[in-house]
Amino acid sequence: MNANKGQAKEKVVLAYSGGLDTSVCLKWLQVEKGFDVIAVCGNVGQDESDLAAIKQKALDMGAIASFAVDMREEYANEFLTLALAANGLYENSYPLLSALSRPLLSKHMVEAAHALGAHYIAHGCTGKGNDQVRFETSIKALDPTLEIVAPVREWDLHCREEEIEWAKAHGVPVAATKKSPYSIDDNLWGRAIECGVLEDPWAEPPADIWTLTADAADAPDHAEYVEIGFEQGVPCSLNGEDMPFVDIVKALNVKAGAHGIGRLDMVENRLVGVKSRECYEVPAAKVLIDAHKALETLCLDGATQHYKLGVEQQWATAVYQGMWFSPLKMALDSFCAATQQYVTGTVKMKLYKGSCTVTGRKSPYSLYDFNLASYGADDAFNHESAKGFIDLYGLPVTTWSAMQGPAADAAPQADQAADETAAANAA
Repeated sequence: MNANKGQAKEKVVLAYSGGLDTSVCLKWLQVEKGFDVIAVCGNVGQDESDLAAIKQKALDMGAIASFAVDMREEYANEFLTLALAANGLYENSYPLLSALSRPLLSKHMVEAAHALGAHYIAHGCTGKGNDQVRFETSIKALDPTLEIVAPVREWDLHCREEEIEWAKAHGVPVAATKKSPYSIDDNLWGRAIECGVLEDPWAEPPADIWTLTADAADAPDHAEYVEIGFEQGVPCSLNGEDMPFVDIVKALNVKAGAHGIGRLDMVENRLVGVKSRECYEVPAAKVLIDAHKALETLCLDGATQHYKLGVEQQWATAVYQGMWFSPLKMALDSFCAATQQYVTGTVKMKLYKGSCTVTGRKSPYSLYDFNLASYGADDAFNHESAKGFIDLYGLPVTTWSAMQGPAADAAPQADQAADETAAANAA
C-alpha cells in the first residue's frame, strides 16, 4: 500500500510519543507510504519532559499537523472513575494502567482523523504486545471505515540499532543511542516496567526500575494516616480537603509512593497467548482500590457485593483485552454504576513500610448496624429466631441427606443391624 498515487497525498493520524520508535514511524510513513502525517501526543500523566517540544519535533520532521493534548482530567473523570467503580484488577492484581489509556488515545486519534479528513490511523506497537489489540479494536469500534497501519509490524528493521541507522539516514533526530534495558509505560494510574533482566521470572527486580516508590526498608519509620472521602464511589476529598479526583491521584502517588506502597511483580497472561513477567508501580491505584472496596463493604448489601466480584473480574478481563468500547463492557459499566449510588463516605488508611491498611470506614448510608452486630449488653439481635431460621435454611440438605446422602446410606446398615439383633434374641 502506498498512499501517494500521483494525486493528493492521503493523511494518516499517528499516535506519537516523540521517542525513537514513533519518530521513525513518522518518517517511515512519509518515505515508504507517501502519507501526510498528523501527529497526536496525549498527556495522560506520563513523565513527559515537554509536550510542546514533542509537538514541535513532529512538525520539524515534516508532519502537516501536530497536537499535544492534555488528557489527564478526561482520563481521571471518564476512565479511572469507571475502573474504580469496578475495582478493576486484571488477574486480581494489575490495575490496568496501560489498558485504560489506550482507548482514550484512540478516541482522540479518531476525532483528529474526522476533523482533518484522514482515512488512516497508525501506531508504533509491535506484533507481540497487547497494545496493538487495544488500539485497533478501539479504533474499529469508533469508526470501522478507518484503515490501520502498523509500521513496526511491516518494516524490515530488526533491532534498535537498525532503527537508529535508518533514523540517521533519513534525518530523524536521535537524542541518544543507548537503549534503556527496560520498556516503560506510565500515566496517572501508575507505571509499567518490562524487558531486560525482568524477562527472567527468577531474577529479583533491580532497584533501579522503581521510580515512583521507595524501598519499604528505606521508607519512613512512622506511619502516615490519610482519610479519603468518596461521593457515589468517586474520590472527592483527601484528609478533609475537597479536591478533584485527578489531584487526589497525584497526591496519593506521592504520599503512598514515599511509604513504598504499590509495587507489583507478576507473571500475567497476555492477550496474544504468551505469559509475560511485568513489574508495576501503582501507589495511588493500590490505596484507592483498597479504600473503595472497604467502603463498599459498608454500603452494599451482601448479595450485590458477592455478585459484583464476578462482574469485576469480567470487567477487568474485557478492558485488558481491548474491549473498552464493547457491548459487554458497557453493560458491566451500567451494573457497576448502579451499585455506586450509596457508596458515599470516608475511609481511613494507614500507610507504612510498603503496606496500606484500612483502619476505619464510615458512611451516612452504612448498612452496618452496631446494635445488631454487637455481642454486648446492647445486642438487639433476636437469638430465639436462630433455631427456626437454621431449620428452614438447612431443610434442603436435611431432605437430601435422608433420601440420597449419608442418612440414606446409613439406613440399610441400621436395618441389617436390627435384623441381626432380633435374630440373636429369638435364638
